[in-house]
Amino acid sequence: MKKTVLITGASSGFGLLLANSLHKQGFDVIGTSREPEKYAGKVPFKLLRLDISDDKSISAFADELFRNIKQLDVLVNNAGYMVTGLAEETPVELGRQQFETNFWGTVKVTNALLPRLRAQKRGQIITVSSIVGLIGPPNLSYYTASKHAVQGYFKSLRFELDQFNIQVSMVEPVWFKTNLAHNAVSQSNGRIADYDAYRKQANAATQKGIDGAEAPDAVVNTITKLIATKKPKFSNPVGKMTGMILFLQNYAPKIFEGSILKSVKTV
Repeated sequence: MKKTVLITGASSGFGLLLANSLHKQGFDVIGTSREPEKYAGKVPFKLLRLDISDDKSISAFADELFRNIKQLDVLVNNAGYMVTGLAEETPVELGRQQFETNFWGTVKVTNALLPRLRAQKRGQIITVSSIVGLIGPPNLSYYTASKHAVQGYFKSLRFELDQFNIQVSMVEPVWFKTNLAHNAVSQSNGRIADYDAYRKQANAATQKGIDGAEAPDAVVNTITKLIATKKPKFSNPVGKMTGMILFLQNYAPKIFEGSILKSVKTV
């Protein structure tokens, strides 16, 4: 019996690539988008309307989903976006909006579907986080904080859902070639002169990561392997140098912190 997989944010980026890949492999794929009508006839899988930052949208979506399917085997939490900018220069309200989508939106969608998963006594939840959910680079303070929050929430939830045979995993990619960076939101309260030189370095470091990003196939492959695994690991960093990055932060923090901006040249 083929598995039914729900992927939030499936109209672009990792979500779209994963949805297309799983569809080709014979999975019953349902994706979500805030504007599914824009993609009518352009994707081979079903797209349902969902804005994870809107409570009414989440409630309506959950009702519609289970009118379309009898059971849900895998939930892939993928929807989200990125706020960039130095912490002190970024409005707190923008940070709240970041959390409303990346953290609370992900939590609310998961909670809306948990009653069905519990009733089934089986299922799998895979959440696409980021390597910044495990480290703390500059220029991404609110995005990093939202991903740390997601990591912590699902780390606890994993314990609670084990009794229902529901597996919980995280995927933590480094920079990959998707539209995440290009759609990033940046807004300033006003530039603070004390940060002028550092801001150039931080922006250059962020751009270097974007420019050197890998093709996203590794993320799709990692999620596909997790779906096929009976007892998947909780944390699954993906991308070049992830092992070294985590090792340095945990055991040689001064080297880690110095290396982030060291290789960047600004004029």
